[in-house]
Amino acid sequence: MVALAVPVVLSELGWMAQGVVDTIMVGKLGPAAIGAVAVGNAVYYTPSLFGIGLLLGLDTLVSHAYGRKDHEACHRWLAQGVYLACIVTPPLMVLIAAASYGLARAGVTPEVAGPAGSYLRILNFGTLPLLLYGAARRYLQGVGQVRLLTLTYVLANLLNWFGNWVLIYGKLGMPALGVNGSALSTCVARISMAVGLIGLAWHYERKRGHPLFQHWARPSLLRLKQLVRLGAPAAGQIVLEVGAWNLGTFCAGLLTPVALATHSIALNYASITYMVPLGVSAAAAVSVGHAIGAGDRDRARRAGWLALGLGTGFMLLAAVVFFVVPRPLIALYTTDPRVLAVGPSLLGLAAAFQIFDGIQTVSTGALRGLGETRFPMIANFVGYWILGLPLGIFLCFSLHWGIYGLWIGLTLALIVIASTLLLRWKKDARKGALIHLN
Repeated sequence: MVALAVPVVLSELGWMAQGVVDTIMVGKLGPAAIGAVAVGNAVYYTPSLFGIGLLLGLDTLVSHAYGRKDHEACHRWLAQGVYLACIVTPPLMVLIAAASYGLARAGVTPEVAGPAGSYLRILNFGTLPLLLYGAARRYLQGVGQVRLLTLTYVLANLLNWFGNWVLIYGKLGMPALGVNGSALSTCVARISMAVGLIGLAWHYERKRGHPLFQHWARPSLLRLKQLVRLGAPAAGQIVLEVGAWNLGTFCAGLLTPVALATHSIALNYASITYMVPLGVSAAAAVSVGHAIGAGDRDRARRAGWLALGLGTGFMLLAAVVFFVVPRPLIALYTTDPRVLAVGPSLLGLAAAFQIFDGIQTVSTGALRGLGETRFPMIANFVGYWILGLPLGIFLCFSLHWGIYGLWIGLTLALIVIASTLLLRWKKDARKGALIHLN
């Protein structure tokens, strides 16, 4: 489990690092620039992560096929994942482009809405590489080829950091593009990630005597339907979860630029720690899937519980760090005294929900290894959209608790979701596989 989880965790952190690098690099431009990047990413990731979520069915399908040693089926599922990525990219790009022009009308402050819209339109060009990366990565995880994923992310992040330095501030004779330069740099980094992971998949297939493009499978309507049948609920779960936090970012944008910047920084830290159980979640999905494919229900159950222990153990440590050194963590992003006054309290709330965030994330991955993707979607809908968000918005705007009220509601949502998914995993782990797909 550790051998599989560590490279995947590092890959998740590498993925998250792109947004962190963007936020830090534009930090010198002021709170409005930080807010523009935050709002742009919030709007972008809700539809784009739906596309990535559609590909999460590859975790189940590839890992089950690999567990029963059907390597040809693994290869065919990768091809269908690439086709699905190409199919969903155009409508997603149209939706993102349309959203970029509606930020000011939606109530985002003018000093944030203008640069955020421009940032979003440039970032949109990286959508297809992002989805191709998602397909290739899920395939490589499913067949246990995870070690080189970390190297790909390290190189992509170095490229993103260098591109930010050159394009935001106009270094090496280039024009100073501000937040637009950050978006352009991220697009280039995502292209490199997609090319790198597809290259790794090609190398793996070539080593086992099955050249990737020589035996490339044709589109199969049946297999695409199977992939969507598993991926659509997973995508819905991601949209519900990420959409809830992005709506929180939007609500923070209705307050003040300082509140938005503080929310963005605290959320970045919570998102960084979230990447670890998210990586363990992917490892859980693959390990449970391998065991189910091999017909070993007991090993599948052990893998899921071990992953839960690893994920929640890390989040407990993260909670301690948030409680002990909140102000220095905020100061890494900005020295603005207004942000430093509010930020530590938000990190305290983030510390309070760390363990629950770890439980719900890893439970979702373990259930996906069994083929269960609908229940996590339902749990996220009820937890965030029926309970947490309405309470948070009420506390924020009606009781005038501001950004604190918003985060209290979101914390309650995580507690409810984590408890529900943990109970569901305990029940389903006794049964074994919930699906049987070839």
